[in-house]
Amino acid sequence: MANLLEITDATFEKEVIFSEIPVLVDFWAVWCGPCKMVAPVVEEIAADYDGKLKVGKVDVDAHKQAAMKYGIRSIPTLLLFKDGKVVQQIIGALPKKQLEEKIKSFI
Repeated sequence: MANLLEITDATFEKEVIFSEIPVLVDFWAVWCGPCKMVAPVVEEIAADYDGKLKVGKVDVDAHKQAAMKYGIRSIPTLLLFKDGKVVQQIIGALPKKQLEEKIKSFI
C-alpha cells in the first residue's frame, strides 16, 4: 500500500538512514497482537503522507540486527528517523490521531 516498505537488515541503511525524507519504521512480529492492531493505522499513515514520509516495517524475528541496534525490547515500537537519526520513539499501539500528533512536527 502506498509507500509502505518491507525493510530488512540488508536494506535498512539505504531505505532509512540515507532517506531524504523522514522515515517511520514499525518494528513488529507476526505473533504480536498489538502489532496487528496498529498495522492498519501504519498503512493509513503511509497513504496519507505519501511523498512526505516513508513508512516501513521490520519483522523483528526475521531481521534481528536492526532491532538489536536500536534497542527494541517490546513491540510494536515505531521509530521516526530524520536525517538518519531517531527523533521520535513510540511504543505500543496508538490510535491514528495520537500517532499523527507525535510525528507531524518532524515532517
